[in-house]
Amino acid sequence: MVDLYQAGKPRAEIIREYELTPSSFDKWVKQATITNSFKEKDNLTPEQKELIALRKKNQQLEMENDILKQAALIFGPKREVITLNKHKYSISAMCKVLEISRQTYYYQPKEKQEEADLEEAVETIFIQSRKNYGTRKIKKELEYQRLILSRRKIGRLMKRRHLTSNYTRAQFKPASSITNESKVDNKLNRDFLNREPLEAIVTDLTYVRVGEKWHYICLILDLFNREIIGYSCGKRKDAALVKQEFSRISYPLTSVQYFHTDRGKEFDNQTIETLLTTFQIERSLSRKGSPHDNAVAESTYKSTKVEFIYPNMFRSLQELDIQLVDYVHWWNHLRLHGSLGYETPIAYRNKRLAKRILDNEHGCDTDMGVA
Repeated sequence: MVDLYQAGKPRAEIIREYELTPSSFDKWVKQATITNSFKEKDNLTPEQKELIALRKKNQQLEMENDILKQAALIFGPKREVITLNKHKYSISAMCKVLEISRQTYYYQPKEKQEEADLEEAVETIFIQSRKNYGTRKIKKELEYQRLILSRRKIGRLMKRRHLTSNYTRAQFKPASSITNESKVDNKLNRDFLNREPLEAIVTDLTYVRVGEKWHYICLILDLFNREIIGYSCGKRKDAALVKQEFSRISYPLTSVQYFHTDRGKEFDNQTIETLLTTFQIERSLSRKGSPHDNAVAESTYKSTKVEFIYPNMFRSLQELDIQLVDYVHWWNHLRLHGSLGYETPIAYRNKRLAKRILDNEHGCDTDMGVA
């Protein structure tokens, strides 16, 4: 339009044709003549430019004053002041006022994200452990994931996420019952370590609420790797319950040398004697009133109560049996065991047996070489 005017087209005609106001058109002609630019900033007077600069400087001073006041009041990290005001001021300007680099400020969210990731990892392990693991076992699981944290740090993360192990539940002892007065000796003599596979198996019973009635659980463990090799549940703690757990053992009973129990009457009957005699398994009994003689079984039942019985409700014997099968699988294949160097019973068994096979093969090769 300015070019048309400068080429000779009448002013009034241009204004009428383009529906302009005379003041706007005259302003454009003046800008084209003086600065040859239609941008507002290029057509400011020196006074206007000075006024804008003063306003900008005043806003800068107000921002600095506001930020420094907050920093003095909060007495906190400079990054906290920036975070609280980033909706009002630019981060780069606040970093300049507080004399920290933008890289330093942006490193904070990274630290927070790493902390959140660690919390998530701890919570995931805790949930997968069925809310049973404490700091010791969570630490080991994290090490398997190449994450090194102290137990104190893990404890803080658990507290932050309100993660409480089932083991915080109070325990109580049931009333004592009639004991087995048999003269069978304690063949194990509390020697629970360095046993061969199936050399010695131990068992005991514990109670569980099913609906409105008490039922019982019976577990058999192999001292070699703390694996639950036999298990059963029923309405009565009797020989039938013990026989049922033997029937679920998938390993050859002829390999078992010792069968150790406490002096409960459920283990003192002809049914059990016949079973042991058939497979040539030798009996071993704890001394009267000495639970430490069957410490492995006692420890296992404590874990079973805390990890399996207390957190769950069982409406029927069938439901109990199904969940017991699931728990036994978790115990053998997924649960870390402190006395096994924080390995699972099955992993411990497979690793040791594989090592023995390799050792035997190398021994055979050596013998053949000598021959």
